[in-house]
Amino acid sequence: MRTSRLRWSMAGSLIFVALVGGVPAAGATLSAEQQAVVDVVTAAYVDGIHNFRDPAAIRKGFHPDFEMLILSDGKVEKLPIAQWIERIEAQNVKEPLPNNPPRATSAAFPTVEVTGSAAVAKVELTRGGKLVFTDYLSLYKFADGWRIVGKIFYRHP
Repeated sequence: MRTSRLRWSMAGSLIFVALVGGVPAAGATLSAEQQAVVDVVTAAYVDGIHNFRDPAAIRKGFHPDFEMLILSDGKVEKLPIAQWIERIEAQNVKEPLPNNPPRATSAAFPTVEVTGSAAVAKVELTRGGKLVFTDYLSLYKFADGWRIVGKIFYRHP
């Protein structure tokens, strides 16, 4: 399983280069900090949550105080990362991945902005050729690197 995960992550990076819209400008390259943000988001969020449901990868890239804000019927609800991981672990018990192949979710990063120790990434998630989510992730850089601290999103119809 580890080999296929590595292969998929490497492919995810190649998809990023091909799909990115506004960052970097045509012919330019990502800064080291922008690439580090993309790497964390890809490993912890795209692969960790969506593709492989891997709690260890999630914990590595998400800060323990992370919260997702969910707009539901005009109210904002919060989902802490610990509860999100609990849901994923329950799903892994109910539907183990060897019996259910990963949902092939790819990501485009139209915007990756870094200012000092703060960053924001706009992430467009696609499954089966259909745009399913546009996410706005907030990150801070800690002594051990970039960690995702917050998320808001739009679920496409």
